[in-house]
Amino acid sequence: RKLTPGFRVVEKFGMVVGGADAHRMDLSGMAMLKDNHIWSNHGSVRESVLKAKKVTGFSLKIDVECQNLEEALEAAEAGADVVMLDNFEPAKFCADAEQLKKAFPHVLVEGSGGLSEETIAQYMCPYSDVLSLSLAQNYTCVDFSLKIQKPA
Repeated sequence: RKLTPGFRVVEKFGMVVGGADAHRMDLSGMAMLKDNHIWSNHGSVRESVLKAKKVTGFSLKIDVECQNLEEALEAAEAGADVVMLDNFEPAKFCADAEQLKKAFPHVLVEGSGGLSEETIAQYMCPYSDVLSLSLAQNYTCVDFSLKIQKPA
């Protein structure tokens, strides 16, 4: 989704060579429950996680995007492997990550949304396991076209 069409493998390889983790190579690499998936289950984080667990098998991790601590605790209680605290301010992220990690030490706590190379240091705290930002979108692209123009 956040990669250049036709260049997924090359860009993912470049990130890995550069020392970043590619998160997942494609949609089959992890079950990621985002807000629209949760809304489709009547807003229930718990029901969304339980339904995902029924179809993913034992080896596929479930990552749940959460908008607040209440959703994060609900996701962890339901069996999520990774809880993504999405679009949190740095201080709120660190405080909520601490509460979540103390209640569910086995759950990976991920910070995502709004992080950049300039702000990522503010999100580093003892209770965050993963900080995600889109490295593949933070570069300037060459603007070119394949349109053939008729001679004047």
